[in-house]
Formats: sequence, structure tokens, C-alpha cells
Amino acid sequence: MLKMKNISHTWDMKVFTDTGDYFGDVEDSIITANKVFGWKIKATKNSFLSSVLGSARGVIVPHQLVKAVGDILIISKSAIPSHHVEEREE
Repeated sequence: MLKMKNISHTWDMKVFTDTGDYFGDVEDSIITANKVFGWKIKATKNSFLSSVLGSARGVIVPHQLVKAVGDILIISKSAIPSHHVEEREE
């Protein structure tokens, strides 16, 4: 059975990756054409996102990477921004 949830109940919801890492909190949702396009996730203190981003305030996670919405939001680990910069030798 499909359960519906009011979008306003997701604000400030805790976000975790599918591997169990605390990612941040939902700041807002991005809606286009009556569909959820993405989620603004803010980097909070002690979150994995704050350690990866440094001084940035958050990221936008596409809705396709959301695995579940309930008491918490679970996202795919592939949503984690890459903080490794490849060095090229010339």
C-alpha cells in the first residue's frame, strides 16, 4: 500500500545514506510540474556532508537518488559529492 506524506513534514528531516552515514538535514524541496525534482540538504554540525564540503552550506540531491522517505530520508551513497580532485601530470 502506498502511503502519502505531506511535503511540509519533510523539512528539517534527518538524511542518511543507504550505508548508514548521517548526511545532513532537509532544508527545502524543489518541485517542478507537480513533481519533486530534488532536495536541498543542508550541512549540519557533525554530519558527513559538513566534513566533505568544508565551508559550503549544502547540496541539492536529485529525487532519483532518494531511496525512502519516512521518519528519515534515505539517499543513495552515489549522492555524496566527490572531494577527491585528480591530479594530471603533463
